Amino acid sequence: MTDSALRTWTIRWLLAVAAVHVVIGGLLPWIATSGVFDLYHAGVTSAFWPGAAPAQARGMQAWWLSLFGPTVLLMALWMIALIHLADRLRYARIWLWMAGGLLLWAPQDMLVSLRADYWPHVWIDLLALLAMVPPLLWLWRHDRAAMRVEQA
Repeated sequence: MTDSALRTWTIRWLLAVAAVHVVIGGLLPWIATSGVFDLYHAGVTSAFWPGAAPAQARGMQAWWLSLFGPTVLLMALWMIALIHLADRLRYARIWLWMAGGLLLWAPQDMLVSLRADYWPHVWIDLLALLAMVPPLLWLWRHDRAAMRVEQA
């Protein structure tokens, strides 16, 4: 596979990952109270209440999960916009900024979960990092090298 074809497929991968985030972010407010999240809610409840949780705990969890959805959706739309800009402009720093943003976000997000000893969020964050950071860094190196060749 040529570098150009690999670049195209890498960008498509990132767009697909961002699109999944759009869908999930859009659905969370609608499904946060459904049975799909019973196991999730039970895990969060057990992380904060070793005994019986207050009756309002599940409602509060569903509210926070619902509230999180639009944030995920918006960030995914921004990611799509940045991917399109970086693709068209071939401005390597955009890829690096995106990777840097993820690398700043993830440890903080993981720390919040680790403080509660709730590992599913840590694993989800690690999966997100693995899905996005290596392709972003590859695109940064590829476009930076291409820019240097054009400038020479």
